Amino acid sequence: MSAEERSPGFGVYVHWPFCAAKCPYCDFNSHVRHQPVDQARFAAAFAAEMATMRARTGARTVTSIFLGGGTPSLMEPATVGAVLEAVAKNWTVPSGIEVTLEANPSSVEAGRFRGYRDAGVNRVSLGVQALNDRDLRFLGRLHDVGQALHAIRLARETFPRLSFDLIYARPGQTLEAWERELEEAISHAADHLSLYQLTIEEGTRFHLLHEAGKFVMPDADLSADLYRLTQEVTAARGLPAYEISNHARPGAESRHNLVYWRYGEYVGVGPGAHGRFVEDGRRIVTFTEKVPEAWASLVERQGHGVVGGEVLTREEEADEFLLMGLRLAEGIDLARYEALSGRALSARRIAVLQDEALVAPVGNSRLRVTPAGMIVLDAVVADLAR
Repeated sequence: MSAEERSPGFGVYVHWPFCAAKCPYCDFNSHVRHQPVDQARFAAAFAAEMATMRARTGARTVTSIFLGGGTPSLMEPATVGAVLEAVAKNWTVPSGIEVTLEANPSSVEAGRFRGYRDAGVNRVSLGVQALNDRDLRFLGRLHDVGQALHAIRLARETFPRLSFDLIYARPGQTLEAWERELEEAISHAADHLSLYQLTIEEGTRFHLLHEAGKFVMPDADLSADLYRLTQEVTAARGLPAYEISNHARPGAESRHNLVYWRYGEYVGVGPGAHGRFVEDGRRIVTFTEKVPEAWASLVERQGHGVVGGEVLTREEEADEFLLMGLRLAEGIDLARYEALSGRALSARRIAVLQDEALVAPVGNSRLRVTPAGMIVLDAVVADLAR
């Protein structure tokens, strides 16, 4: 096993909770404000919460930073710079590590992108979501295809690394239409694509509309066919899946997301952020107040906005490791699972799943889920975790 896998990393996630509009499919902690956001106040609160987290984590070397949301590209470059300076003040940040900022095409402009690059961002993740205007409107996006392609071109000119997201398995989408759209996306992609099937989440506007029969989702067979097509096309074009929904040219994988999937440690800062890191020898979970202004007030009073958390048991750690790691094409290290859980995975269950071509060994030390198994991943994980 490589040194990188032996030490999956320590990431810092910063959540910018504000959006220009709430997308109807989104269940993330995002909020629309019709008055300008006090960015200086939030930058100061991020820094204060980081200082509290630094006292809990101790000295660490950061392997990746991710500015997510919400819409972080609504931040001024000076705000981004202040956030990155705060990270470096609290932990060791080696030069050249991955620093990702999420951006929406509708909030992209050349000067702002150059400002982010100057501040230290070296990777942008664009929320494109579709490459036809009809479906962009259905998804509630504020940009059109022209703006999306402009943002992609600008990002490729400005940043060393670029990813963008698409959502597929949309109502009425055919295999032929998705293949054309995917081929077009790959022609514009630099080195990474995130390709997610549309899901209907409770509490979203899409959930209400779907329940009211306003649109029909693809059935399970079509969804599976769309997934298989996605894997075939991306692999043939040099962007194979390294995770169930993420595709990259070799070496261009998202280092920050690999921290999650390889069950590394990360600090979550900002409204609604979650963290998982080792404190006093135990892996702990933290989560913060979701309402942005309430979070900022908490930080100003007590130095952090953490409103809950827990210490994970060995069984919970092992289950999370299994759930995250089996999403990866590389699979999991069986010895690490045993060290976390205190027991080996059931050889009998592995054999049954292997006979069904849902899992496969990788040498003598690892286990991965096959492409067929990825379609029923939740069931495979549940079976192995019993």
